[in-house]
Amino acid sequence: MASSVAAVAGGIGGVVVVLLGVIFFVCFRGRKYSNRNSDSASSDPSAVVSVEMKRGGSFGQSRLFRMEELEKATKHFDENSLIGCGSFGLVFKGLLCDGTVVAIKRRLGTPKQEFTEEVARLSRIQHRNLVSLLGYCQDSGYSMLVFEYLPNGSMHNHLYDTGKESATKLEFKQRLSIAIGTAKGLSHLHSQHPSIIHGNFKTANVLVDEDFIAKVADAGILKLLEKIDDAGPSGLSSFNAFKDPEINQIGIHCETSDVYSFGVFLLELVTGRDASHIDEFGSNQSVLDWVEKQLSSEQLVDHRLLGSFTAEVMRDFVKIALRCMSFPGRYRPTMETVVLDLEKILEREIMHTTVMGEGTSTVTLGSQLFTN
Repeated sequence: MASSVAAVAGGIGGVVVVLLGVIFFVCFRGRKYSNRNSDSASSDPSAVVSVEMKRGGSFGQSRLFRMEELEKATKHFDENSLIGCGSFGLVFKGLLCDGTVVAIKRRLGTPKQEFTEEVARLSRIQHRNLVSLLGYCQDSGYSMLVFEYLPNGSMHNHLYDTGKESATKLEFKQRLSIAIGTAKGLSHLHSQHPSIIHGNFKTANVLVDEDFIAKVADAGILKLLEKIDDAGPSGLSSFNAFKDPEINQIGIHCETSDVYSFGVFLLELVTGRDASHIDEFGSNQSVLDWVEKQLSSEQLVDHRLLGSFTAEVMRDFVKIALRCMSFPGRYRPTMETVVLDLEKILEREIMHTTVMGEGTSTVTLGSQLFTN
């Protein structure tokens, strides 16, 4: 019996020795391979990321574009291709060789590994209500992001560009649908592990496609800018009506900060007014006072919406906006809850207008708004 045990033990010992030899060989070869990659990435930090992506690694679907591709797509970044300026920098419209129309955001910046890793992480986040990040480029002293192109532009333009007013008159149910799509986009960001905070949400970052499906743009760009903060001015405005006042106290962006910004967006949809021109936006009581004053004088609702909503549904919509802007922030609903509440409002509005015809042109008074 003892001899049998000794035989088994000896056999196991032999296997262990062999396994240790195999592990040492693999690790040694792996270190040599890893060192070669580190050397090649020292001058181009995107090299490691691109190798991982070619192997189907964990970095996602981000594509490394060549500078020549993007120059050809934009006719060497001709001013005629310039379509705007956002938080990341100048935005150009481009046509890739395969016929894909893209939006290319460009800013000064030296190559950084942190940049490519964060871009790859953001590229993995795919949702119907988020603008897709297709890839990136770091070359010639620039950092660039390549996004899908949305032909209908931003809601900011549709709400405030009077030259397009007649062509883009959006009735209340349409604006409500856009609000729901936007809320779904933010909710999807917050559902990630770890949660992705937009950090710079505003009406200008809500784009719409040819069917007016809303898509949230620039998700995660704020964190990306923090990783390349030596790249020059970001284009962020010193005053931002969408900024949660609590950020000045806690010093960081969080999910409730996005919820506050979304509340401001809802009020812009209702009023048709640019929040940056409303001095009262910035504290809880002043916003409540301003809304109640506007309701009492029946000046709150965008005149283009008259006749396209019911008073009950409009009241509930405004209440959701104010809940999103509540103080302190812990009293604000989650974006998931906001989606459910807005969908219920849309169902009721469709039912009311189907049974009763078009909506009414009046809104409940401010005193009625704040009653349960």
